[in-house]
Amino acid sequence: MGYACLRDCIADLEAHGQLLRVDVEVDPCLELAAIQRRLFRAKAPAALFSRVRGTPFPMLANLFGTRERLRFIFRDSLASLEAVVRAKVDPCMFLRRPLQLFGLAASFARMFPRFTRRAPVLAYSCALADLPRLTCWPGDGGPFITLPLVYTEHPGKPGLGAANLGMYRVQLAGNEYAPDEVGMHYQIHRGIGAHHAAALAAGQSLPVHIFVGGPPCLSVAAVMPLPEGLPELAFAGILGGRRTAVSKCPDLPLPVLAEADFCISGRLLPQTKPEGPFGDHVGYYSLRHEFPVLRVDSVHYRQDAVWPFTVVGRPPQEDTVFGEFIHEITAQLVPRVFHGVREVHAVDCAGVHPLLLALGSERYTPYESRRQPRELLTAALHLLGATQTALAKYVLLAAHEDAPGLSCRDVPAFFRHILERADFGRDLHFVTGATNDTLDYTGAALHEGSKLIWASAGEKRRDLGTELGSAPALPPGFSRVRVAGPGMLALRGPAHTAERALPDERMALLADCLGTWSDCESFPLVVVVDDPDFCVACMENFLWTVFTRSDPSTDTYGANARFLAKHWMCDAPLVLDARIKAFHPPLLEEDPAVTRKVEALAAPGGPLHGYFS
Repeated sequence: MGYACLRDCIADLEAHGQLLRVDVEVDPCLELAAIQRRLFRAKAPAALFSRVRGTPFPMLANLFGTRERLRFIFRDSLASLEAVVRAKVDPCMFLRRPLQLFGLAASFARMFPRFTRRAPVLAYSCALADLPRLTCWPGDGGPFITLPLVYTEHPGKPGLGAANLGMYRVQLAGNEYAPDEVGMHYQIHRGIGAHHAAALAAGQSLPVHIFVGGPPCLSVAAVMPLPEGLPELAFAGILGGRRTAVSKCPDLPLPVLAEADFCISGRLLPQTKPEGPFGDHVGYYSLRHEFPVLRVDSVHYRQDAVWPFTVVGRPPQEDTVFGEFIHEITAQLVPRVFHGVREVHAVDCAGVHPLLLALGSERYTPYESRRQPRELLTAALHLLGATQTALAKYVLLAAHEDAPGLSCRDVPAFFRHILERADFGRDLHFVTGATNDTLDYTGAALHEGSKLIWASAGEKRRDLGTELGSAPALPPGFSRVRVAGPGMLALRGPAHTAERALPDERMALLADCLGTWSDCESFPLVVVVDDPDFCVACMENFLWTVFTRSDPSTDTYGANARFLAKHWMCDAPLVLDARIKAFHPPLLEEDPAVTRKVEALAAPGGPLHGYFS
């Protein structure tokens, strides 16, 4: 039941026609990443590349490329995992169905890692330079590990119980790194941060193992937003259908994941060095910044080791499938984790953290003649106070009582619902000087920006326009008005020239002009962009453009904007400045020469013919 190692998974996929072997030489610098992006778009099989330039190790792409394959990989254990989740949601189920307790006992037993003397991952050793050096985008600062399993323990609480297994960006070379150093880029609100802080406070370096490969359940566990106190290795045991194999080696400071393919062992030094830039999952480069340095002491690998990898970029990518799978697993737990919240949706095509939609309850004042957003605000603060939802930038909430059939997974319907009810004198609540996602560059500084809670409840207030009748009068520099959806317009603005974190007076003038337009209530949301035609081409373009290129407190404007008791309010329409700013990082674009070479591999007679969309 379950896979003991990655090789078992590869063999199973191949036996079921879900693995492609590629035996021509491929370049890990840009070429492999371009291939992976196309395999993912085409919903192609996983692909094993046996001849990778510059390394003796084969590389595995697209392992988690489709929802169907992810469910296939964990087909033997998903029912058990779902039963554990149901038991968490409804503990009294055992009183109604006591026989289910026996099945759950076996699942809970798999939570405990098993110690073994046999550690295949330590069979051989090599130099850091022998490892595959994947470079994904032309502007990347060097090669990095895209599916690392970074294992640390709390210096004050050693042992598996307080251990953390996370997936953080590991730069293998480039910048100012010595041959035995790698960069460790971990973002805000990650488990390794507490361990590193404790080590620094004690004046110590932090021991770290970076694993690559191993049973696929480890990769999913490393990205799961698990509750405090539940170790990733425990979750991996349930998901993988077998206890995680762990081994202790007297020559290494930490235990090893015995069935991993690679183990890079070292220590985080009490210093930083420039890391990056790298193309990232929001569709832009994350720029070069100071991040911790790991001094590598040893590199081990198992016999027949395989290096799995993925590629990040503008969604959807392979990590989109991770997100969908995580939602399937955790959806039932949302009301228990966030009181008053029925459903959440971190919108992948908007870059995940920039936009969070939520359905909540509004029960605080049922005796009032008109429903007001009251409990929704409590729910929003819960969302911004725990787990990775705390990194959300725009939090939009609707009341379940207003539309019992509404789901925040239906993004167009959700926006229509909230725009029909929006009261911009009441519904907008800003959090300024907040801690934001490391990869979001729209705010005042790295890790710093603002958040907007937009909670609308009550009866429908307006009918939304779907076609543009009389065009609004626009100030000089604004043009090309386009309908983006019911109640939403996109228009072209002049190039952005304002300083970072400062408002643009031209935008305020635009908002006031729109406030005098006869159809302003029909289109209560207006976004200003560089290319309206691109923005309105599809909902995915609209969400990505608007929410990855705007900071709530700096880039929000409205007709007749004013303050009351420090509460900002306006009349319709609400105007968001989603133009590219001078301080924004560059967009991700492929190297044309690499694109031509990769497309040739899919030509008739090529090894990838028929596998690209």
